[in-house]
Amino acid sequence: MITLGLMSGTSLDGVDGVLVRWHAESCRFECLARGHRPYPDDLRAELLALNQPGPDELHRAALAANRLSVEAAGVVAEVLCHAPVTSGEIAAVGLHGQTVRHRPGEFDGCGYTLQLHNASLLAELTGLDVVCDFRSRDVAAGGQGAPLVPAFHAGVFHDPAHDVAVLNLGGIANLTLLHADGRIGGFDCGPANVLMDLWAAQHLSRAFDADGTWAASGRVQDRLLMHWQAEAYFSRPAPKSTGRDLFNLTWMESAGLDGVDPADVQATLAELTAWAVDEHLARELPQAQRLWVCGGGAFNTHLLGCIEARMSQRLGRKAAVESTAAAGLHPMDVEAAAFAWLAWRFLMKEPGNVVRATGARGPRVLGALYPSGR
Repeated sequence: MITLGLMSGTSLDGVDGVLVRWHAESCRFECLARGHRPYPDDLRAELLALNQPGPDELHRAALAANRLSVEAAGVVAEVLCHAPVTSGEIAAVGLHGQTVRHRPGEFDGCGYTLQLHNASLLAELTGLDVVCDFRSRDVAAGGQGAPLVPAFHAGVFHDPAHDVAVLNLGGIANLTLLHADGRIGGFDCGPANVLMDLWAAQHLSRAFDADGTWAASGRVQDRLLMHWQAEAYFSRPAPKSTGRDLFNLTWMESAGLDGVDPADVQATLAELTAWAVDEHLARELPQAQRLWVCGGGAFNTHLLGCIEARMSQRLGRKAAVESTAAAGLHPMDVEAAAFAWLAWRFLMKEPGNVVRATGARGPRVLGALYPSGR
């Protein structure tokens, strides 16, 4: 079976697409083609604004969902241009959509998670079946709706001889814990690019701090770091998930940034991410010496160096912190491939969540189908 995964994460950098051929009933697969479209500046700004309460939200969100589907259709077309198969051979598209609110378990005991998309429009534009809305069923079953990738990570990165962890450094840093004995865990451990990107945009007029060079030029400020480390989220037990609802500019500025060199703030934000990753590993998977890293943060050598330094100091030996590229999977393909896998699981009527990771009451088939009509 062949499925196409589309992923757009909290970094708001655009849509990644991966076309995957699955083999038998495992995570053995081939990546047949990939594509990416960055968000236009005005769409990115609107999506960022929709993460907070504002005027005329329903109207604006509906129009943004339409535009997101047009961008997603462009990625599908790009992938098909490079694919060794025809569109008729694709069983479905797995569409994540763009998360703008994530509040599981809050307000009424159930809460919600909201990913903007218009799956009907994408089905019309591409002529393909679309599977979407993967997170809501897990939330309805008492879970966090995140993370949804640990089962896929297990199929790709599990090592029966050693405990291994997988770290996705998108807007939020999320960890998958792969115990040697086959147990699987996972959770969001804190902010990654979300705060560093906001700070770079504000002070450098750039979308991100390329390779972490600006952060590397600054000095970690202990006062800021200790203030941010006191956030209650970091000490909460798993399962847990988070997003821009918590980790945003207001949260960051609560530490008092007046008079602090902006480069020092960036250096401290990078150190905060490294600390949060290592702190959670120390609690949940202390023997793990290998950390596979994916997402945009896998290209930030300064940040990876900070994580490796903390892990190595704790372990008393050099930790292996590597991009998933070293395992044969491009770091920007991992999440999109995971949603191609979730679409495949939906079509097979197989569960997609890991209860230890999300906290749901049990395994659930995740997603909703929008047929192409072909």
